[in-house]
Amino acid sequence: MKTVWRWLGLVGVAGVLLQLFFVARIATMLVIDPQSTAFERSEAWRVATEKGTLKWRQQWSPYDKISNNLKRAVIASEDDGFVNHDGIDWDALEKAWQKNAKAQERAARAPARNPAKPVKAPKVVGGSTISQQLAKNLFLSGERTFLRKGQEFVLTLLLEGILGKQRILEIYLNSVEWGEGVFGAEAAAQHYFRKTAAQLTGYEAARLAVMLPRPKYFEKLPNSSYVAGRAAVIVNRLGSAELP
Repeated sequence: MKTVWRWLGLVGVAGVLLQLFFVARIATMLVIDPQSTAFERSEAWRVATEKGTLKWRQQWSPYDKISNNLKRAVIASEDDGFVNHDGIDWDALEKAWQKNAKAQERAARAPARNPAKPVKAPKVVGGSTISQQLAKNLFLSGERTFLRKGQEFVLTLLLEGILGKQRILEIYLNSVEWGEGVFGAEAAAQHYFRKTAAQLTGYEAARLAVMLPRPKYFEKLPNSSYVAGRAAVIVNRLGSAELP
């Protein structure tokens, strides 16, 4: 029994040390721009191993050098309550938990219907805010589990408490993926429109915002009717998107 408690104690200490490491890493981001994220590094490795080349476009742009059109478009598209919540959209999170519970129930019933068919692990729906997306991209893997989601939750609260909204949005816009090997607003503006991130028009910004959930997919279909239609909707919402 003592051995069990000793191991549990060691696991607890390791967990605390890991959180302190994250606190230190986030605190440095108050004054130092992160050069890459865990997601960027994993994508660079994937492309390098699959294609034998390292494709990476990224250039940091300070907050005031990124078009307000893009800031508003991303908030309107991804997280319209960004400036008002504490990092977690509780309503969206509740809906996500309900979907996850139903997925778990379906997975539990699946063996009874067809014992010979392998059961896939239920997909964990996130309901993620911009702050949560940044926490995941900066530090975590892409796996969808409740344990990883819990760590994302903790990291999100740390980001909000240490960095604040404006710095979170600045880092997010400079590191989010906008195509294979295309990271950040400056690289995206140059790649798609041959201009700087500061020069993006409202419609151009809206088109980039539409791409965020599936950037690699929409990179291949930049002129799709969905992108155009959704961008028009976001343009109409720019004026109501509040900036930090």
